[in-house]
Amino acid sequence: MLYETYQAHRDAFAPVRMFAQTVQGVLSQPWPLVAHHPMMRTAAAACEMVARAGMWHERPAFGIKTVTVGGRVLPVEEAVVARHPFCTLLHFRKEGIAAVQPRVLVVAPLSGHFATLLRGTVETLLPDFDVYVTDWQNARNVPMLYGRFDLDDHIALMISHMRELAGDLNVIAVCQTAVPVLAAAALLAADGDPAQPRTMTLMGGPIDTRVNPTAVNKLATTRSLSWFEKNVIAAVPARYPGAFRRVYPGFLQLAGFMTMNLDRHVTAHVDLFNHLVRGDGESATTTRKFYDEYMSVMDLPADFYIDTVKRVFQDHALPLGTFEWRSQPVEPAAITRTALLTVEGENDDICAVGQTAAAHGLLSGLKASRKVHHVQAEVGHYGVFNGRRWRTEIYPKVREFILAHG
Repeated sequence: MLYETYQAHRDAFAPVRMFAQTVQGVLSQPWPLVAHHPMMRTAAAACEMVARAGMWHERPAFGIKTVTVGGRVLPVEEAVVARHPFCTLLHFRKEGIAAVQPRVLVVAPLSGHFATLLRGTVETLLPDFDVYVTDWQNARNVPMLYGRFDLDDHIALMISHMRELAGDLNVIAVCQTAVPVLAAAALLAADGDPAQPRTMTLMGGPIDTRVNPTAVNKLATTRSLSWFEKNVIAAVPARYPGAFRRVYPGFLQLAGFMTMNLDRHVTAHVDLFNHLVRGDGESATTTRKFYDEYMSVMDLPADFYIDTVKRVFQDHALPLGTFEWRSQPVEPAAITRTALLTVEGENDDICAVGQTAAAHGLLSGLKASRKVHHVQAEVGHYGVFNGRRWRTEIYPKVREFILAHG
């Protein structure tokens, strides 16, 4: 009943949001004499805040149309390279590029947000690299006939994509995908597969959650799997293509993230209201853009979520050497060719400092000269892969690493 209750509340509130949006549009018109009156602005701002209340379940557009390379503005086209029921492999193809650029596969987190959360990541990479992205599908839109999708299926998909793009491939794994990407690279290395990526960048990923455990980690270890099954897993309502599929709803994931930093989100929305009242359009637009993306959520396959909680957060299978993929041992020490960069945020309260760096100890077969670690000061989880410090401080190190080892 969890999902049905949420949906009923969303449906009931929809007319209120639509009415508020209509009134806000009327009040925001350039009416003579009164358009800039404080009362008009305040009323319009209040209506916009009501209209924006809630979450969205449709994938926003990446909207990347051009990129500047070597002083030339080139058109960018999204091309589908491979389709899977749960994921589409997208290529941001640049038209008229003069030179071959190194390939980079950005593996977006499968954690409740759409891959478009990495729009800024992609925009920063595009001038220097040939960029591909895993575009995850909302599980509530995947019909039951396509079966289940768990952590082993995720790893299999990463292996498939690495083989699809084999040659000069460099992989960047963001957040939770650090584990399946590392596992896939290890399996390819153990088989001597030529599809092994040249470099692997792990950004804010839970390789060993025993290190500096966060609130997220503590929740996972203090609750049984049956608790998660009972309290956070729900069936998709009949109105959607994935009707009756078991999922971890995106609205629950987002609620959890927002609760961890509730004061910050409340302050941001109060600031947005004040910006609207003052007519500070630039500041209001910045906040709007962030929350338009942040409030767009997707459901996760329940099998994948429960599998990840158990194997990554409860069993610590990867750092303890017990991780298996379809009964085959996963041995990170087998990686000898793929250079490793780990990036962490000093203030990351989801994946704390040290959890991603643990990968260096696991890759014991890799020369120290091919391992690099970076802790970025003054950023949280989101700032590791997006925002000003990502562009000006983290990305230069990522670019240098890939160009040196790729």
